[in-house]
Amino acid sequence: MSGHSKWATTKHKKAVIDAKRGKMFAKLIKNIEVAARTGGGDPGGNPTLYDAIQKAKKSSVPNDNIERARKRGSGEEAGGADWQNITYEGYGPNGVAVLIECLTDNRNRAAGEVRVAMTRNGGNMADPGSVAYLFHRKGVVTLEKNGLSEDDVLMAVLDAGAEEVNDLGDSFEVISEPNDLVAVRTALQAADIEYDSAESGFQPSVSVAVDAEAARKVFKLVDALEDSDDVQNVYTNVDISDEVLAELDA
Repeated sequence: MSGHSKWATTKHKKAVIDAKRGKMFAKLIKNIEVAARTGGGDPGGNPTLYDAIQKAKKSSVPNDNIERARKRGSGEEAGGADWQNITYEGYGPNGVAVLIECLTDNRNRAAGEVRVAMTRNGGNMADPGSVAYLFHRKGVVTLEKNGLSEDDVLMAVLDAGAEEVNDLGDSFEVISEPNDLVAVRTALQAADIEYDSAESGFQPSVSVAVDAEAARKVFKLVDALEDSDDVQNVYTNVDISDEVLAELDA
């Protein structure tokens, strides 16, 4: 879940070792297949595919699965599904805006699962355009701190088009325009700085501050949405202060 990055980072670490690992693998593999279909099967000439493969490797997806997905997407092997991108919009508890990106081979199933998750967890579906304007697509690169300071990272990426570096506790997040994502990632590589993931995603332009009770409800809704195999990403504009985060962790 994007919208509050510290929570996203903590959540990602937990997700790697919990029962959702299989679902996460499936979503990462789907990304590789779609990237290969859209931009060709050569990671060297297809930055989106390169980044999708890197993220899958960082998340311990077996190399055989990665390679098969790349081949299915590029048409080297049969069996690729007809994946379609669909975005749904809605409101969660406390009027928090929710943007849901699906990658599905069955539009009706995806719509049904999203609607059920929303209505059962205090959310409401909204018309297209109702909340999308509250988000902007950005390039996002995440990396472990590994002894680096914010200035170290900033110096490496400033000339590549990075807009800001956010401190997420154990890691950093580098924000850029989507078109500058490859340049930022390449600049980190040139500076021998390892990164965890590089992808474009939505960042909220206006945030909604919530207390611990509302935050729990929002997380419950996001978890329910992410439980659907058709849902790839869930973005919200929830703003959770360090105090509320500490209360949730207690």
